[in-house]
Amino acid sequence: MRLLRGRTSDYERDYERTREMVAGVADDATPALRVWTPHRQVAFGRRDRRAGGYDRAREAAESRGYPVLERAVGGRAVAYTGTTVAFALAEPVDGGRGDIGGRYDRVSAAVQRALGDVGVDAVEGEPPDSFCPGTHSLQADGKIAGLAQRVRQNVALTAGIVVVCDHDAVAAVLDPVYEALAVPFDPDAVGSVSRAGGRGDPDTVVEALERALVGDRSVTARETIG
Repeated sequence: MRLLRGRTSDYERDYERTREMVAGVADDATPALRVWTPHRQVAFGRRDRRAGGYDRAREAAESRGYPVLERAVGGRAVAYTGTTVAFALAEPVDGGRGDIGGRYDRVSAAVQRALGDVGVDAVEGEPPDSFCPGTHSLQADGKIAGLAQRVRQNVALTAGIVVVCDHDAVAAVLDPVYEALAVPFDPDAVGSVSRAGGRGDPDTVVEALERALVGDRSVTARETIG
């Protein structure tokens, strides 16, 4: 497995760096993992861009100091504050889409173990009216983590977000964003590692997620960017 650490100096270039990592897996079939703290931004999905209030949602994010990123896949808006942790696990698949459910189960269990390592007893599911609502989430006094998956060019990418210590900031920017998009949202549904009583240090969470997601696979290459 290849392990990628750090981030670039620009949030748009940083997004492209993950895409390049995935393309590398398509080329040589070596799994790759990235766990990092993305730049401050609000990332909108395809469904958001189709909404009538999208321009107002963009303005709500930008006026609060959050640059806007438009990601290629679906899902709803996600806020990164600069200390929010993201992860991206790219794995080769042999034709078709492979075992989507099995990958979700395996990665979700690894994230759950990592949260346990930093002192959070998270369970599956999410409170009503959570940010980026979906069926693959973890909660403990609010939604802490959400996962998504896409398969393309013989590569499965399972990615997600972990709110570490910034639940108030995430809620504050997403409240007007979701209001503009006409999507139900409860600011109190945003949880975090620190809110749940865990060790709310981003570096500690990054390390725990790396250990859990690498598992028993050997790391053959490490690259630090930034």
